[in-house]
Amino acid sequence: MTLSVSTRQVVGPEDAARRNTQGLRDGFVIESMFHPGRINLTYSHLDRMIVGGVVPAGGTLTIDRVAETGTDQFLERREAAILNIGGAGTISVGGKDYALGFQEAIYVGKGSGALSFASDNEAEPALFYVLSAPAHRICPTVHITRDMAKKVHLGSAEECNHRTINQYVHPDVCESCQLVVGLTTFEPGSVWNTMPAHVHDRRMEVYLYFGMQEATRIFHFMGEPGETRHVVLKNHEAVLSPGWSIHSGAGTGRYAFIWAMAGDNISFTDMDKVPMEALR
Repeated sequence: MTLSVSTRQVVGPEDAARRNTQGLRDGFVIESMFHPGRINLTYSHLDRMIVGGVVPAGGTLTIDRVAETGTDQFLERREAAILNIGGAGTISVGGKDYALGFQEAIYVGKGSGALSFASDNEAEPALFYVLSAPAHRICPTVHITRDMAKKVHLGSAEECNHRTINQYVHPDVCESCQLVVGLTTFEPGSVWNTMPAHVHDRRMEVYLYFGMQEATRIFHFMGEPGETRHVVLKNHEAVLSPGWSIHSGAGTGRYAFIWAMAGDNISFTDMDKVPMEALR
């Protein structure tokens, strides 16, 4: 028997190459996620990733049923990773409370029930960044502190990309079905992320930029290596990256970003590196 598999892109590179700036933003950029007292979710058809922000202010917020998933409960056939990039807060999962400080995370396994969110101090509310992908098996729920994250140091000051990759949802830290999530920080004076660039057709990725001053901007590069485009992002904006697209950026000031992947495997190193001379 001969097995033949063809790949069809939901959003193809030819389409992206023809879009103007607003067209790129409409298709790939997620704005205005974090608003006090609200839950804002975006359902992407790129590996069915759901991306969103939860800001508890004025009471507890709950994610129970999301109609777009077609299931009775949000996590009935899904897993989730949630990172806090604001004030201290608490997430309740299956009747158990998890206290999350700044840059702490929780992985929540399939079938865990409703998620409830609260802030310790509503004057300085938690900013919960939610990532969810379909899951076919149950993995244990795990509270992940900054110290638990696996740290990988890359780049150099000379290349302006001296950075630390903090791997939160990763096989060396906690079990997951298909989510891989981490947080990258930079040394002073380093501005480039993910350069030299790469692609990975086996999975999509999404970046959330944060920790930026009001006037700081990220020039985020996307597109096929030979047909690149860019979008300009501010604090707390996210950008979706299909498997065929590079995902790299440079900031006008200090920043950090959360990256998350979903797709065919959970191997962090599964990527196709793009030589600098191939970029156009």
